[in-house]
Amino acid sequence: MNDRCDQPPARIACFERLCSGERAGLYVLLLAAALLLAACAAIAFDAPRAPSHAFDQPLQTSLGRTYFAQLASAPGQSGFHLLVSGPEAFAARGALAAAAERTLDLQYYSVADDSTATLLLDGVLRAAQRGVRVRLLVDDLNVGDREAHLSVLAGHPNVEVRLFNPFSQRGSFGLVQVLELLGDGERLNRRMHNKLWIADGAVAVMGGRNLGNAYFNASQERDFADLDVLAAGPVVAEVSRSFDQYWNSREAVPIAAVAGPAPPLADLRQAWAEIAAQAGHFREGAYVRSLRRTAFGGLVRSGRVPLVVAPAEALFDVPANSLAGSPEATSAIFPVLRKDVEQARHDVILVSPYLVPGATGVEVLCGLARRGVRVRILTNSLASTDVPVVHAGYARYRPQLLACGVVLYELRPGGPGARTPRLGLSSGASLHAKAVVVDSHAVFIGSMNLDPRSSKLNTEVALRIESQELGGQLTALFGEATTLDQVFEVELDEPGNAASSLRWQSLDGDRPVRYSSDPLASAWRVWMARFLGGLAPEALL
Repeated sequence: MNDRCDQPPARIACFERLCSGERAGLYVLLLAAALLLAACAAIAFDAPRAPSHAFDQPLQTSLGRTYFAQLASAPGQSGFHLLVSGPEAFAARGALAAAAERTLDLQYYSVADDSTATLLLDGVLRAAQRGVRVRLLVDDLNVGDREAHLSVLAGHPNVEVRLFNPFSQRGSFGLVQVLELLGDGERLNRRMHNKLWIADGAVAVMGGRNLGNAYFNASQERDFADLDVLAAGPVVAEVSRSFDQYWNSREAVPIAAVAGPAPPLADLRQAWAEIAAQAGHFREGAYVRSLRRTAFGGLVRSGRVPLVVAPAEALFDVPANSLAGSPEATSAIFPVLRKDVEQARHDVILVSPYLVPGATGVEVLCGLARRGVRVRILTNSLASTDVPVVHAGYARYRPQLLACGVVLYELRPGGPGARTPRLGLSSGASLHAKAVVVDSHAVFIGSMNLDPRSSKLNTEVALRIESQELGGQLTALFGEATTLDQVFEVELDEPGNAASSLRWQSLDGDRPVRYSSDPLASAWRVWMARFLGGLAPEALL
């Protein structure tokens, strides 16, 4: 499940607009029912739980010793390796679970019920069975019926599972949850979007990927092009402290307090055996066989992954922001990001699947372009996005950005014969990577999108890495991902005139093609984007 398709802004917007129309009476009744549900439902925020903290002696573990050996010549600095392809990102997580000796701390917005997630969780259970302490924190929005599977994991004595900011009404997201959302929107519209996989307090994988086939290029339907970074060294301790803040917060509720106690031991053993059988079946398939041939997992387990060594800092929102419900709740990431962007001298690269700059963002980016800074953006086209309503929020700013000299690239959905792009893209992929590079040396990678939801509503986590080498790698990847056989370059018919029509340039094979409206998007999708874009408040996108 992706980051946006089950988020609530569109639902809220539709209900708010309908309540002001001719059907107001019906929706007032629904709202009253929602308020009643919210009043009657007991959220188990006061459920008893024992506080715990990240393992802080990584050099006592094999992972710590092997990875820190690469950092010995640069005290205080950390090491990084970009995880561009989905299979490598999957292998890195699995390898760290296999190598962990003391702890695994996992924090995710979404954990799917599919092959890759099952294999990774089977690896987590195997770690628990050999004595590794596991803490798994999952945002509740997309849990739904998956809570039974998570309860099975929590039944192991070495595994704890907590749900962040839970709904009181359980089950798959439906009318009852929509009503609860309406009655308690200030709380439930704020989600934990963070994504962390930390082993032994020594090595972490973080970035844009949730756990699921679509993020690891294993989906039979549609993949998400994404980006993670493997990190080792002192910055992992910072990231681990962020995990502790969420884990020990009031909003992180033990799953037993929400879904009930774990099943009896006999049922647990049977369920664990079923997980192992499903994982074993996938392990023998073509996807994992291909990974074995690359031997990347072995490099991760043995600490032989080449690292770029550089200064870095972890940026993360405090969990209380998720329930703050006030305009004073501020991002820990975006002020730092904006400061770096505003100080750019030569070049700014922005990669975001969901881009809604707002008037302030347009002012900042156009200010850069007017003083000669090259500003380039890669985002989804209407044809490739999984959330047309957010694309509508972006589309209203395209003319202004183009008129002042910002370069806009929109991902072109691939066909069966399309060349496999970089940045983890596969044929038919939707962009999901989040990264910013300023002057080829200031690098931001994390869970944040460049939109109001990430800056004001969700909690996020990111790394700011000061590295010419890593910035150069990302700049090269950006160049490879924005060739005209993989993207549409958006332009104005009359350069500099925001009132003129848009055009999209691309290549069909070796033949240049030009479009006068959102290319390859169906008429229905165009209409839906405009309709929903007019309903949804920008602050919720």
